[in-house]
Amino acid sequence: MDKSAGPFRCIVIAALLAAALSGCAGRPEGVLVPAAAGAAETKGISKVDVLVATTRRPSETPGVLFSGERDKTPSVTEISVSIPPDSVRKIGEVQWPKKIVADPTKEFATLSVTPLSPQRASEWLRGNLPKSRRVMVFVHGFNNRYDDAVYRFAQIVHDSGTDVAPVLFTWPSRGSIFAYNYDKESTNYSRDALEDMLSRLSKDSQVSEVTIMAHSMGSWLTVEALRQMAIRDGRVAPKITNVILASPDLDVDVFTNQFSALGPKHPKFTLFVSRDDRALNLSRRISGNIDRLGQVDPTVEPYRTEFEKAGITVLDLTALKGNDPLNHGKFASSPDVVKLIGNRLIAGQEVTDSDVGLGERLGAVALGTAQTVGSAASVAVSTPISIFDPRTRRNYAEQVDRFGRAIGNTAESAIVP
Repeated sequence: MDKSAGPFRCIVIAALLAAALSGCAGRPEGVLVPAAAGAAETKGISKVDVLVATTRRPSETPGVLFSGERDKTPSVTEISVSIPPDSVRKIGEVQWPKKIVADPTKEFATLSVTPLSPQRASEWLRGNLPKSRRVMVFVHGFNNRYDDAVYRFAQIVHDSGTDVAPVLFTWPSRGSIFAYNYDKESTNYSRDALEDMLSRLSKDSQVSEVTIMAHSMGSWLTVEALRQMAIRDGRVAPKITNVILASPDLDVDVFTNQFSALGPKHPKFTLFVSRDDRALNLSRRISGNIDRLGQVDPTVEPYRTEFEKAGITVLDLTALKGNDPLNHGKFASSPDVVKLIGNRLIAGQEVTDSDVGLGERLGAVALGTAQTVGSAASVAVSTPISIFDPRTRRNYAEQVDRFGRAIGNTAESAIVP
């Protein structure tokens, strides 16, 4: 066997194992078809309205709305999502519809989809700002379809109870484990659009504060857009006060340079890391074996000193055991963590290991001179990434079932450092 095939074989084996464990096979496509009128009138059902900006190309498939391909002109859409009663769902999870026409009493459902012009998008924003006049922008990670991003962010907004106007920025991800490089280039493709959106939000006189939360590869896009803004305008817009990077898929050396380019008047940064993040371990292996920011140990040098100098707060959740086999989305898989940390951040309270007992309960470590995250933040993040796109899942379902038992320790060694 060609030895050069070894690393690729390890990645494929790991992907197959993760797909077998994820339990995501069978999810229908096209769930963004609006449900019948009155579908969300049942007692206990909640509604979340999200403003969605995207650089994806529109799809001709009903209920898909936007594909994983790139479009020259950004689009904006208002999407209303219903969430089933808390009595029938677990906090931190998306109850995906089993059929195209969802059952709102048990599953997430789409209530309305409304394309918006730039002027109407501004009107939506002003009509949906809470008393705090804060906006939260969410940027998803690698391997996310449009509907993945919409439903996940709706869950984040609902479960955290965050007092913000929710704005989602979704970039052209093909939703496939085999499209890593395409997805990475799509983040580069989308930098200008994200920077422009953030600038518009910051210049709106009705907006008081903007918090950005990015997951995985979306962290690269977010920091790059802020870096461009700082270079173009001399600093990051003052209204952008908080940046939260969850499981950031970022080369630590590159992040150092990006952060430096933001200048002294930069937003507060908070990182959520986990040293046993297997998805980031795979990313490290295919990216020159350089540590990814989301899997560093913040208690060792040089990281500890550098984080403290920069005033970056780091929460290390390595000791937290979640239901995610890749350990890439621990926050969402632990309802207690979502509510505990989310409530404190929303209230504008400082988050450290001592005052909330994280050191004992979760094994988290808080570092940084500021020791705070900010008032508009939420810490729920995307749950385990869906390893295979639907077409690949159909092609490989039987192979995974047969092969899963055989790979055993071999696959485990491929994804554990």
